[in-house]
Amino acid sequence: MTIPFLDLQAINHEYADELKAACARVIDSGWYLMGEELSRFEADFADYCAVTHAVGVGNGLDALTLVIRAWKEQGKLRDGDEVIVQHNTFIATLAAIIENGLTPVLVDTDLTTFNLDVGAVAAAITGKTRLIVPVHLYGQLAPMPEIMALARQHGLLVLEDCAQAHGASLQGRKAGSWGDAGAFSFYPGKNLGALGDGGAVVCNDAALATLVRALGNYGSRIKYQHEYAGVNSRLDEIQAAILRVKLARLDADTERRRLIAERFTAQIHNPLINVPRATHREGHVWHLFVVTCRCRDALKDYLTERGIQTNIHYPLAIAEHPPYRHLTIPTRAQEAAQNQQILSIPLYHTLSDAAQVHLIDALNHFGSAQ
Repeated sequence: MTIPFLDLQAINHEYADELKAACARVIDSGWYLMGEELSRFEADFADYCAVTHAVGVGNGLDALTLVIRAWKEQGKLRDGDEVIVQHNTFIATLAAIIENGLTPVLVDTDLTTFNLDVGAVAAAITGKTRLIVPVHLYGQLAPMPEIMALARQHGLLVLEDCAQAHGASLQGRKAGSWGDAGAFSFYPGKNLGALGDGGAVVCNDAALATLVRALGNYGSRIKYQHEYAGVNSRLDEIQAAILRVKLARLDADTERRRLIAERFTAQIHNPLINVPRATHREGHVWHLFVVTCRCRDALKDYLTERGIQTNIHYPLAIAEHPPYRHLTIPTRAQEAAQNQQILSIPLYHTLSDAAQVHLIDALNHFGSAQ
């Protein structure tokens, strides 16, 4: 049996008729940017996240970048300000910080959840700190009550990187509704994925939402009047229409992911493999199912031989990439060598029961078959 790491063809086949109808509706409308589909998706997504504003942008990186840029325009951030962020995030989080002239401060993560360690955040706060960027890694919410308490104590902004956490919630509050703003990606492989690039900013601040929209529209709120040095970053009508279809099914798809993840955690019992755990069921949407193994490379090869495709998120630490070698990796992160042990295995809502059984059986026999 062959199990792809992610089967987008099977995932999108479930919505095929609705997706084709949505695309046809946009094509027939003759309106392809900043139209009715975008307005409706933004309203739907804001409602889903329980916030008052959602602004569609070109991708997840732009969502992060434009929020930080907007806060600079408002005078809330300045060049050189320090931003606390975890060491194990995807490179986009760092790119948004550095592109805006701010200084990332990498901190340790919890070794169980891979999310921000609150104690490490507290220890990293200095007189130059102005922003915390918690990344809800792999689909599990960071400890937001504690992070928000720290932020309010020190007068800091909080920007949630929600690129992997569509629909995750904690204490009844969704990802994106905890901080001063949230940034989402709709990359095709996300739990809520477009058929191309896309992203969104969510917040409860009308002035921030208006400014983000203007910055992503060449710095313009009124056509041919440019108040800011903006960029072109807009969620187009076809992607918005596609996302409206998928958003209506997101909770059902997420429940299916949770059930599969729960089966994995209950039935994978190989002592060589550590499986992830959800601190709160509603707080994890299982964008990725990441196991750890001291002989990770051997495990990856073993699974490949059995037709199971895997991935590594992420194979290199941030400071191992040439543009970021000047950054300091937290001590515990170096000791844990997390990026040398992690392995992402297939988990998506269309994963068949037979595939699940094959995957569980293969993982449980690793080591004994070597």
